[in-house]
Amino acid sequence: MNDKISNFHTYNLKRKLNQYIFLTLHRPSNVDSRETLAEIVEALNEISVEIPILFPVHPRTKKMLKKFDIKLNTNITLLAPLGFRESLFLWKDALMVMTDSGGLQEETTALGVPCITLRENTERPITLEIGTNTLAGNKKADILKCFWKIMKKGKPKAAIPPKWDGRAAERIVDILSTKSREQI
Repeated sequence: MNDKISNFHTYNLKRKLNQYIFLTLHRPSNVDSRETLAEIVEALNEISVEIPILFPVHPRTKKMLKKFDIKLNTNITLLAPLGFRESLFLWKDALMVMTDSGGLQEETTALGVPCITLRENTERPITLEIGTNTLAGNKKADILKCFWKIMKKGKPKAAIPPKWDGRAAERIVDILSTKSREQI
């Protein structure tokens, strides 16, 4: 696996694939236990037979895959960690995203991309209530069930949560300036 990935490489990779899933996986609760990581990888290996997976591998995950001798199949393309821009370039057009990241749950909701969260809970419940996010947990059967549900039903109907309009800074300035005038 290369330590760096170029914009040219991500562009060519994306062009080559008709459809793909974008995956991130790094939380200790998912990767530090051999049993849990193996179960997630079994689901991913099965899913990747249907749809290729692009996986920028976090250093922690890479270390644990090696330590536990857990193998990913060849339909999972391992990439070096990516920056935000390169990641966005890939996940915005993905068939779906699978992740244990909190931030990516928000990004996919904002972009309307289906997201399967590989965790038992989330600190972003609004992405489940009105967004594109589905909480799968980290058990093979549950991950596969969520995957097949999205494949069968297609993109979930979703909305962008209120005030996710990119105008937070303006609202903060308005509040601060109102508070300042009240104190005068």
